[in-house]
Amino acid sequence: MYPHHGAGKVLKKEVRNVLGAEREYLTIKIIHNEMTVMVPCENASKAGLRRIIDEEEVERVIAVLRDDVSSMPKNWNRRFKHNRDKIKTGDVYELAEVVRNLSLRESDKGLSTGEKQMFTRAKKVLASELTYALGMEEGDAEAHIDTLIDEAQSARSGAPAS
Repeated sequence: MYPHHGAGKVLKKEVRNVLGAEREYLTIKIIHNEMTVMVPCENASKAGLRRIIDEEEVERVIAVLRDDVSSMPKNWNRRFKHNRDKIKTGDVYELAEVVRNLSLRESDKGLSTGEKQMFTRAKKVLASELTYALGMEEGDAEAHIDTLIDEAQSARSGAPAS
């Protein structure tokens, strides 16, 4: 999992000479956008590279998606920075919280253009991880996220899920 781009598959590990220094690199193919990234092995943890979540962690992500919206700044640019900082952590639970909060805000009050882009990207990144973790197609993972949030919102409001 590469937090800035989503889940991917390590294609190879190789030694490359860059700027006169030999370093070991991981070449990773990001699934949802067919991008290929190279990450120096020595910086892998600093870049936030980690393994895909397991079943227990998937359950915790689902619980976050079903939870109530957490407090966010009222001002849109502070809220944008707040959410961007959460995404940057690379923590899957923070990412799930951003996806949930922006989804609920979108249906409630609407999102600014920047927040819409952030929401789309954050949901794609989360879906890419769930694609691998749950063994499903990417489009199905995005639909699954939407369903979980919709069901939780309907349960809170007492209305039937759409």
